Amino acid sequence: MSLVSAQAVAAHNNRESCWIIVHNKVYDVTDFLDEHPGGSKIILKYAGVDATEAYEPIHPPDAITTNLPIEKHIGAVDPNTVVKVVKQVTEEDRRRQAMLDARPPIDEMLNLHDFEAVAKTVLPAKAWAYYSSGGEDEITIRENRAAFQRVWFRPRVLRDVSTVDWSHIILGQKSSMPVYISATALGKLGHPDGELNVTRAAGKHGVIQMIPTLASCSFDEIVDAAQPGQPLFLQLYVNRDREITKKYVQHAEKRGVKALFITVDAPQLGRREKDMRMKAVDDNGTAKVQDGQQDVKKNEGISRAISSFIDPSLSWKDMAWFRSITNMPIILKGVATPEDALLAYDAGVQGIVLSNHGGRQLDTSFSGLENLPPIIAALKTRGPWPNPNFSVFVDGGVRRASDVLKALALGASAVGIGRGFLYSFCAYGQEGVERAIQILHDEFQMNMRLIGARNTNEIVPEMVDASALSSRVGLSPPDNLYNNTYQPLSTAQFKNKL
Repeated sequence: MSLVSAQAVAAHNNRESCWIIVHNKVYDVTDFLDEHPGGSKIILKYAGVDATEAYEPIHPPDAITTNLPIEKHIGAVDPNTVVKVVKQVTEEDRRRQAMLDARPPIDEMLNLHDFEAVAKTVLPAKAWAYYSSGGEDEITIRENRAAFQRVWFRPRVLRDVSTVDWSHIILGQKSSMPVYISATALGKLGHPDGELNVTRAAGKHGVIQMIPTLASCSFDEIVDAAQPGQPLFLQLYVNRDREITKKYVQHAEKRGVKALFITVDAPQLGRREKDMRMKAVDDNGTAKVQDGQQDVKKNEGISRAISSFIDPSLSWKDMAWFRSITNMPIILKGVATPEDALLAYDAGVQGIVLSNHGGRQLDTSFSGLENLPPIIAALKTRGPWPNPNFSVFVDGGVRRASDVLKALALGASAVGIGRGFLYSFCAYGQEGVERAIQILHDEFQMNMRLIGARNTNEIVPEMVDASALSSRVGLSPPDNLYNNTYQPLSTAQFKNKL
């Protein structure tokens, strides 16, 4: 690969000829400008200069090499021609570093809410807005948490609980607990190692990780970081180009991924207004932008910028095609009604996730926990239940092992936790994920002893009272830990002209 001077790159700084530098390599992205999911503006902002800092948190390392034809790979930038730019340390940088230095010792993290509180303080504002945002008025994101407070335990006593076992089998794979780590996107927004923090910790402690389609790390990076035999699942956003989807799914199967979770509740990304207010493209970085170009709306945030490839035409007729391209178990992630649960069962897939995308899609939709009893009742009409060939998972709002036990008692096969682990590595890296896993283990031991269950098979419907699950009348004790980390939505702000 030939060397290219930084001065030569700088000459290609417009819409007619746009070169950028990423990881010390030079690429001609002129023909890709209008195809870029985030619009052309963000690329043109870095036309002729190094775009690595902006590129890295929201793209896997191989994204540009995968999507750009080889003839557009110009060469390596000549290091002798690069003028080193000293990054200006801002007041916000100083504040964040001070807060990182002042973090509580990790052994003072007593629950998953603690990690969220630390992450909220140390994350860049844009990252916190992206991770924490929910759809529209954020009623569903709050309901996901509140639903668990409407289910009460009916503990059994005088059972020998000197030994309790909370290990579990999830889609035929051994897990140290009835929890898998659900997919969350763009891990490098919160930590330089991104999703690898989860992979390494999960492998060490026998927990299953679901790899996100929109990870900051590449798929192969994540798989390569796993231990031999470590089970991994894959979350899939279906691409409009089905050949891309087919190649991705089959590559995952060859690399040993054990299950395919197809996201079905996102034909369009929800309005996540905290994220939208941050703006993936800042208003002041438009010096190189030409008039009349095609762009996404400036206020659509990171979510919109990374997701325009998702196919809104995905439908039930595609399930047969998916079954034809892979032997992995297929799970539909985002089912919310008994009607669709039965359609999934009849379509021959191996399970569903009762999920509302972490409250980030359709606002005022029910929580996965609230949908669980009627969906289990519907599936029982298809034959004996539990059915070893069809799993029902739940995610959304889970912060305690007691939440998991409530879901298991109501019929869930296992439970997904996303943000809880995301915030743990944003706050403390891999060590944070390991601490979060240990906290859950400690909670499982205590709660299983207190409800009188010696293993997960003994967690039965009679151990909970869910009669108030669908009732929102009356007062419940406030969830102070959650309320202390929840950031209320704000309205549009006046510019400070004083």
